[in-house]
Amino acid sequence: MIKVSVMYPNSKDVKFDTEYYKNNHLPMVANKLGDALKGLELDLGIASKTPGELAPYVVIAHLKFDDVASFQAAFGPHAAVFAADVENYSNVQADLQISELVTF
Repeated sequence: MIKVSVMYPNSKDVKFDTEYYKNNHLPMVANKLGDALKGLELDLGIASKTPGELAPYVVIAHLKFDDVASFQAAFGPHAAVFAADVENYSNVQADLQISELVTF
């Protein structure tokens, strides 16, 4: 299983509409990815390792898939739609990381 982490860097100038992201963007993504999407988790950044500093990421979405190929097949056809929606909730572009999911 793999995890695709979509990480939105935080700074004092970042604008992020968490409610839109939770209630509109992520449901749209989940709907378009269909059965290829095996799980979805959302982290809302609240703090950093240093008291008083912003969390490094304002939001991180974790999407789970069986493998990279299934992610690419499901995500690719909709990538432009997903990217176009960013302007509705944020002024920052996300970093994306694909990881092998190892559980203990």
